[in-house]
Amino acid sequence: MGAVVGTLTMQTKTRRLSRDKTDDDLEVTMVCHRPEGLDQLEAQTKFNKRELQVLYRGFKNECPSGVVNEETFKQIYSQFFPHGGKSVCFHFLLLPADASTYAHYLFNAFDTAHSGSIKFEDFVNALSILLRGSITEKLQWTFNLYDINRDGYINKEEMTDIVRAIYDMMGKYTYPVLKNDAPKQHVEAFFQKMDKNRDGVVTLDEFILSCQEDENIMRSLQLFENVI
Repeated sequence: MGAVVGTLTMQTKTRRLSRDKTDDDLEVTMVCHRPEGLDQLEAQTKFNKRELQVLYRGFKNECPSGVVNEETFKQIYSQFFPHGGKSVCFHFLLLPADASTYAHYLFNAFDTAHSGSIKFEDFVNALSILLRGSITEKLQWTFNLYDINRDGYINKEEMTDIVRAIYDMMGKYTYPVLKNDAPKQHVEAFFQKMDKNRDGVVTLDEFILSCQEDENIMRSLQLFENVI
């Protein structure tokens, strides 16, 4: 557990000692947003109260205002991920390179209310799905990540944008180095496999069915189940 949540700074420890029931109630002074009650979050997620307390300490340490806008999200992502996942908030999505473009799409997937900011509730609900959700729940969340314009379908351009962002992060860290047209080739092959009825778009049902047929994808979905 300690490896997940990191180490609190001395300033945070001192501040916490002066507050009553802060951790138990998931409340913090001098913030812009106060999260929902602990019981409500426990009912909404697959985390128990103690786990939620630990996650919240990490979240407020990285995000003391209680909310994260896109720029802050990108800064946290780029600052901590290349150094071994030190970020308490986002280390489960560890990627080893410049993550600015991918972080933009990831931010939009976390921001389910389209508010331009991520609250602790947004973070912990997504984390619950990614770490402890069913296969279907994880695939639904991933579909929403790829469905950039949120119209309920994934088109080839959307898939290419996401895959290119991933290749931009990973390409120079692979051997042999990936070719510039690798994202396009990857999308062409996978889109052809997913678009079962050949109508030019991938539905949620098509996406789930295709992913369930791919052993590599299914293995990757189990990767973080024991992180917390």
